Amino acid sequence: MKKLIIVADWGDDALATQEVRSAIEGFLKSSPAKTTPNINIIPSSPSTIHTSFLIGQTVEIEERYGEPLDTIIFQNTDPMSEHTEESGGVGSQLLILRLKSGIYVIGPNAGYVFSFVRPKIEEAFYYPRLEMSGQFRSRDVFAKVAAYFMDVLQDDLDLDEIHPNQIPQLDGYFVGHMDNFGNIKTTVPESVLKGKYSLGDELSITINGVTQKMKYVKSLFDGGPNSLIIYPGSSGKIDDPYLEISVCTDFSAKNPKTGKDLFNSPRPGMKIEIQI
Repeated sequence: MKKLIIVADWGDDALATQEVRSAIEGFLKSSPAKTTPNINIIPSSPSTIHTSFLIGQTVEIEERYGEPLDTIIFQNTDPMSEHTEESGGVGSQLLILRLKSGIYVIGPNAGYVFSFVRPKIEEAFYYPRLEMSGQFRSRDVFAKVAAYFMDVLQDDLDLDEIHPNQIPQLDGYFVGHMDNFGNIKTTVPESVLKGKYSLGDELSITINGVTQKMKYVKSLFDGGPNSLIIYPGSSGKIDDPYLEISVCTDFSAKNPKTGKDLFNSPRPGMKIEIQI
């Protein structure tokens, strides 16, 4: 049985996560009583850019350290803002991706949810013979499909192959994720600064309508106390990581400031403007 990693905007709701887990276990052909299913859940916000960043980073680390051939990623962020009036409230169509590493990524094709793994796609399929409406499709519709992939029964599904270019490409730079320490993980690769800025230089960035100047440093630990810095972070490729924005903060202080605070608590998916 393969392991399942779920990335969803309901991922921090205890009831929703248990309902989906119960549904998947119920659909498994392998007996959960004999083999405990390996199901992990990563909460996302309703932003499809945020979900896409989380999927991309999960794939990056799974390919680097994990077992990609034994990994399924199931996404379910499908916000109403991505639907048109003509869709009549019907959710996005289920898309199934097989990456070059062997990882399967499945879920509704909403907005930019698959944009960060677009370059890694080997094959892409729609599963058109599913009920598209419903209040909680992750539990009532998609759970069965996830179970099929965990049981390695995907060949039993009648799929329609599509070209990966039907998945939108994400242009520009955005807030990818906010971590628990208030650090801003951006979608700006470090290579963007190469040849334009050197370590120690100051640059201006605008997020959430706020423009701040910050110093470009080698790591989180190379800035002065309470200084705003930008540095190659822990996400993205090993040889071209995404930049992170933070403050060298003493969290034991009375009112510690973080990168998030200096940009009025931006949300994942917000646009980043950077002077290049």
